[in-house]
Amino acid sequence: MSISQDTKELNSYINKKVDIESVASFKGNEHIIKLNLKFDINQMREALDEVKAMSEFKTAASGFHALAMTRRKNSSVESDNNLVGRYYTRLDDSYEEIAKDELVDEGSFTELVEVFKGTYFETIHKELSARYPIGRVRILEKDSFNCNSWHRDPEPRIHIPIYTNPGSLFIVNHHCTHLPADGSVYFTDTRGYHTALNGGDEPRTHLVATLAYPEYKP
Repeated sequence: MSISQDTKELNSYINKKVDIESVASFKGNEHIIKLNLKFDINQMREALDEVKAMSEFKTAASGFHALAMTRRKNSSVESDNNLVGRYYTRLDDSYEEIAKDELVDEGSFTELVEVFKGTYFETIHKELSARYPIGRVRILEKDSFNCNSWHRDPEPRIHIPIYTNPGSLFIVNHHCTHLPADGSVYFTDTRGYHTALNGGDEPRTHLVATLAYPEYKP
């Protein structure tokens, strides 16, 4: 191509209208889907205040904190070192995939942790469990200016944002979107490579439920 053609090509991109509005809303695709189910966001936040007054988040990774909402039958939360669980990732320029951490029997996490009983979270757990095969349920908090690793999980997840900000984004494969905290319930196909990032000034808090389907094997 000539210099003038190269200049014309670049100018054609510069002259296009830039979308600065849709990034502040949800834009789904086949990997991130807003379900019909919805909960009361104010009751969720009130319940979270109740739980946080009686329990503390555990740091699962740098800038990433977790509070277990479910546990195995007849076991204590303290004995379950499963706030993260199995995931797959690529660490270097060989691009070879490796497995990290141990597989978790998601279907065994059937009991609600005591501190969540009698709160609105118990209602949410009952409603989710009536509809879907629910495994571990956790409240996950991500610090500001923080990003998860690029990885994939053995199973998909349900996400229910409780607190968020416009700079908090979820990415699965090549698709990136904001998940508003308005009580909506999102199916996220985390069997694909994904990450969550919080580029905002405030922490991001989601209820995250593992869907206890058999492990996806590509």
